[in-house]
Amino acid sequence: MAVEKGRERSVYASDPAQSRGRRFAEPASPTRNAFRRDCDRIIHSAAFRRLAHKTQVFVYHEGDHYRTRLTHTLEVAQVARSIARALGLDEDLAEALALAHDLGHPPFGHAGERALDECLAAFGGFDHNAQALRIVTDLEHRYAAFDGLNLSWETLEGLVKHNGPLLGRDGAAVGRYARHGVPAPIIAYSKVQDLELWTYASAEAQVAALSDDIAYDAHDIDDGLRADLFTLDDIAAVPLVGNILRTIGEQHAGMESGRRVHETVRALITRMIEDVIAEAGRRVALLKPRSAADVREAPRPVVGFSPAMEKADRDIKGFLYPRMYRHDRVMRVMADAEGVVRDLFAHYMATPADLPAEWSEGLDVTDIAARTLRVADYIAGMTDRYALIEHAKHFKETPELW
Repeated sequence: MAVEKGRERSVYASDPAQSRGRRFAEPASPTRNAFRRDCDRIIHSAAFRRLAHKTQVFVYHEGDHYRTRLTHTLEVAQVARSIARALGLDEDLAEALALAHDLGHPPFGHAGERALDECLAAFGGFDHNAQALRIVTDLEHRYAAFDGLNLSWETLEGLVKHNGPLLGRDGAAVGRYARHGVPAPIIAYSKVQDLELWTYASAEAQVAALSDDIAYDAHDIDDGLRADLFTLDDIAAVPLVGNILRTIGEQHAGMESGRRVHETVRALITRMIEDVIAEAGRRVALLKPRSAADVREAPRPVVGFSPAMEKADRDIKGFLYPRMYRHDRVMRVMADAEGVVRDLFAHYMATPADLPAEWSEGLDVTDIAARTLRVADYIAGMTDRYALIEHAKHFKETPELW
C-alpha cells in the first residue's frame, strides 16, 4: 500500500471509474464521480431527512443535545472519511455507505424494530438492513425514470454486506442470518442485480461498519453521562476509558467536568481510529491485495480492530448494555414505544382506509401479504414524532415517552 498523507489511492481501493454501474443506465455526471453522486442522492432523499427525528437511544424530545439517527449518521460519516483517507481508500464510497447505513431504521430505534419484527413474524420479520435496501431501490419516489435512488452497485453491495458475507459458498445463510435466513427483500433484489452475497464487501464498506462501532461507542458514553445514567468514575472501570481518564487527569489537573467528558470521548475516537488504521496495515501486508476484487475474495475482513481493541470494544459495550441500553428509565420508554408501533400496525391492518392516499393507492386490501408489507413500510418510514401524532389521532391515550 502506497499512501502519502492519505492522498494516494491504494491499489485495493474501489475506483468510481471502474464501477459496475447502476441498475438503470444513466449518463455520467460531468462534475461528480459515481460514488460522490451516490452520497448526494442519499443526502437529498426523504429517508435521510427523517433521520433527524428518529431515536438513537433517547427519544427526540428528551433533550436537545442527545444524538438522533441523523447526528449519529453524520458522526459515522466523519469517522469513515478519516479512516478511508488514511488508508488511501475511496472517501466518497465510504461516506455514502455511512450516510445510508441507518436509513432502514423505524421510529424509536431498536424498540421500533423489535415491534415491527414481531408484527411481521408470519411474513419473514423486519430487518433494518433489508429495509434500507428497499428504500434506496424502490420506496423513494423522486426520479422520473426509476423508483429508488438508482445507486451504484458498490454502494448497494456495501449497504447489504458491510458486516460480512450473508451466504456461504454453498448458499446457506451465515452470521446473523444463519438461524432465520437472509431477508427475502435482499434475496429478491440480488436476483435482479447480483450483489454476490457470499463475498465480503469492499474495504470502504468495512470501514463504514467499523466507523459505526466507533461512533456509537463514543457518543453513547457521552449521552449516557449527560443523562446521568452513570458517572465518569463508573466508566473508568473499563480499562481503555480508565487509561484515557488517567492521562487527561495528569495533563489537565482540575479540569471541569464537561471538558473532561469531551476530552475523554475525543481521545477514545482517536485511539480507535488509529487502531483500525494500524490493524488494516498489518492485514494488508499479510494479504497483499492487488485490487478491490482481492478484498472481496479474502478469507477475512481487511479492515478491523486489533485483538486488544476488539476486547476494549466488547468491554465498552458490556458496560453500556446494563447501565444504558437496559436501564430502567430507557426500558420503560422503549416498552411504551414498542406499544405505539404495535398499536399503529394493528390499526392500519384493520382499517387500511386510514392510510394516506399515496400509501393506499393501488393496494389490494384482500391481499394480506401486500397489505402487511404496505403497512410496515408506512410505519417504518415514520419519525418518532409523526408516530406519536398518528397514534394520538387513532387512540384515546398515547404515552408521553419521557
